[in-house]
Amino acid sequence: MTDAHSQKTSHNYTMHYPEHPPRTNDPHYVDFEHYRKTHIKDAKCAFYDSANVEECTTQLELHHKIIEFSLQNGVDFAVLEKDFPGISNPNEVGAWVETDKNFEWLCSFHHRGHGGVHVASSSDFEAERYVKDLIS
Repeated sequence: MTDAHSQKTSHNYTMHYPEHPPRTNDPHYVDFEHYRKTHIKDAKCAFYDSANVEECTTQLELHHKIIEFSLQNGVDFAVLEKDFPGISNPNEVGAWVETDKNFEWLCSFHHRGHGGVHVASSSDFEAERYVKDLIS
């Protein structure tokens, strides 16, 4: 049996973003804002029902769960179509990116904090739901 311990972990890699317009020029951004404004009242962090809810902050943010805005021009539609049938049209992916199928509410900690989806590795982020104080 290995004793409980802390271990410093870092991830260092290069992201290769496809060409994309500034977010302010996205014709579908109005859809994102509309969804955010009309659903914020009843929203809760995706971690809310998890054991580590006390980590949640009060500020809720709308996260692009599957495809981030900046990545939509690099999507492999044959692969996306397998998981999301009907989305293989490159002219429609921008609209799909701004729908509830691609959204997840997260508090600011679980979105952009040191253990958030944009910071921690995917496996660590998911495990954080069930392992208290996993990431500090």
